[in-house]
Amino acid sequence: MTTVSNNAFAPKAGNERFFMGASLAMVLVIVAGFSLQLGMGRSSFSAPLLVHAHAVVFMGWVVIYLLQNTFIATGRMALHRPLGWIAAAWIVPMLVLGCLVTVELARQGRVPFFFRPLQFLVFDPLSLFAFAGLTVAAIVLRRSTEWHRRLHFCAMAILLGPGFGRLLPLPLLQPWAWEATFAACMIFPLIGVVADLRRSGRVHPAWGWGIAAMLGMALATEAITYSPVGDQIYRAVVAGSPGAGVPPLAFAPPPGGPPVPPPQ
Repeated sequence: MTTVSNNAFAPKAGNERFFMGASLAMVLVIVAGFSLQLGMGRSSFSAPLLVHAHAVVFMGWVVIYLLQNTFIATGRMALHRPLGWIAAAWIVPMLVLGCLVTVELARQGRVPFFFRPLQFLVFDPLSLFAFAGLTVAAIVLRRSTEWHRRLHFCAMAILLGPGFGRLLPLPLLQPWAWEATFAACMIFPLIGVVADLRRSGRVHPAWGWGIAAMLGMALATEAITYSPVGDQIYRAVVAGSPGAGVPPLAFAPPPGGPPVPPPQ
């Protein structure tokens, strides 16, 4: 999103419009998801300070992403570039706070009941690292505009999981709640592929790399979740905490529901 390259995928009429519109749609997914939770009383401002810090940093990135696309669409490069370096530094607290919140929820035995505790402990950090990897790649390729903006786009699509997770009826999708959320996140990169085809008849290779990174993250999540390594990680993380009494692959009972027996 920084410098226009002179290759076959240099911006054409409507390119900025697509990325601007898509960024607005992404922000809408996140805002709608969290607003729905708050409106239904499932979220409150009485959460621990760690959760609030994570929320502020996460929403800060959403604002940064929207601003960056707005600056590009309006030609304000003098604002886009310095904000990009702030965004690069922003990745660190996102990783740290995101992982800390995930670990804390697992240790407290408070993983959402429609997720397997071990799977939750794995997919949250892996999603963050996949996001960070794509974002760093986009920064490295900042002089190749069309790579830069598409890799950032795929990284942002990964972060839509919490938004979609609050909009989809995940309790009804159990035991595939996480997989359904991931599939929803994939919609945006696939729309990007279709947009390229409609505009130029070609698909930029950045989409392939971005989608491959997302699929790789999902496959790694499934592989670790159902492996002895995943079980060892879970037990090491929750040792000495209430979460140690929660079976790693058993779903917790829904609020007010009967207890779910651990797997035999």
